[in-house]
Amino acid sequence: MQIQLIQGEFNSREALELISKMIQTKIAYHENKISSHLNEEDIKYRETKIKFLQNELMQVRSALINANKNVVLNANLQIA
Repeated sequence: MQIQLIQGEFNSREALELISKMIQTKIAYHENKISSHLNEEDIKYRETKIKFLQNELMQVRSALINANKNVVLNANLQIA
């Protein structure tokens, strides 16, 4: 099963907003898991994922701000 989450052309501001919200949702998911009953190894794994996502967002933000043009976004969720 596949769900088309995003498909289209967006100006850089709109694209950044969509991407930011998706990444922030994923970060919030990991933060919520950390606050539940996890062992130290799981907590470290989730903290690493959060740092990675934050870094990716910074890179995307920089690229989109510098581009200042329309971009095409495609995001699919594949459920197997």
